[in-house]
Order: sequence, then structure tokens, then C-alpha cells
Amino acid sequence: QWKQMSNSSSITEFLLLAFADTRELQLLHFWLFLGIYLAALHITPAIACNPRLHTPMYFFLLNLSFLDMGSISTTVPKAMANSLRDTRNISYQGCMAQLFFYVFLISAEYYLLTVMAYDRYVAICKPLHYGTLLGSRACVHMAAGAWASGFLNSLLHTANTFSLPLCQGNAVDQFFCEIPQILK
Repeated sequence: QWKQMSNSSSITEFLLLAFADTRELQLLHFWLFLGIYLAALHITPAIACNPRLHTPMYFFLLNLSFLDMGSISTTVPKAMANSLRDTRNISYQGCMAQLFFYVFLISAEYYLLTVMAYDRYVAICKPLHYGTLLGSRACVHMAAGAWASGFLNSLLHTANTFSLPLCQGNAVDQFFCEIPQILK
């Protein structure tokens, strides 16, 4: 859908790629994604509720599972809703929000994986210093740094992507909003 504004056009919504053209396959995709989505949501409480898993490595794994849960919660529910309602559209603001949160969560996940690699390095190469180098305060600071870096990265990429004029139509060749497809 295009909206006319004083001698220029702007996009008010995007059309996402549909998983299937037939209604039966769309409903099958909905139920399949619902099952996978619900299974993925049960991993985080399993880690958080077990007191034996409250070590630095599992603290980082808990953060990682929160990031994973958030990233699939950013894209999958909209794809499921589109399959259930037999539609393909997402609003401009919805696409911007989806892109921001997806890039934020995925970027933070990459930074957290780097922190986790450092955790394993210290555990293997400096086992006697592990407790002093990776105390609870250091782990919280490193995890917060990963989350903050992901937020900053996402803010910059989202602002840069949506500051450009979008003039090649509103069809996105993906089932969620991502930078290469929007720029295309």
C-alpha cells in the first residue's frame, strides 16, 4: 500500500513472503511453528529453575536462552499469524520494530557467544584464576556489555536502514523483515 504525501510516495506497509500458497499448507505451517515455538519457550525456565546450574557458564547459557527466546518471539508469531489469517502484510512501524528487535537480539547473542568463549578460555587455560577472573560481578558486567552492544548495533542499523528512501516497492522476499531484503 502506498500513501501519497505532497509530490512523493512513502511505504505504509510491507508484504512478507508467504510460506505456502494453499490454505492447507498455511495451516500446517501454523501448527508446526506453534509446536516448535512452544517447545523452545520451555528451555529457559528449565535452566533458570535448577539451582545446580547457577555457575558462570550456566548464567551465560541462561542469557543465551533469553536471547534465543526473544529472537524467535520477534519473527515467528507474526509469521504464524500471517499463515493463520492468510495474509502477508506488516505495517511500516511493525517492520521497523521487528527489524530492531531481531538485530538487537541476534547481535547481543553474537557478543554473548564471544563472552562465553572467553569464559571457556579462562576455565581451561587459567583454572586457578577462574574464580577471581569470572566472579558474579564480572559475569554480570560482561553479559550487560553484550546486551548493550547489541542494542547499540541494532539502533545504528535500524536507523540507517529506515533513513534511506524505499522506492523499489514494498515486497520483502523473506517471512520477516531483515536488512538485505528491505534495502533490495
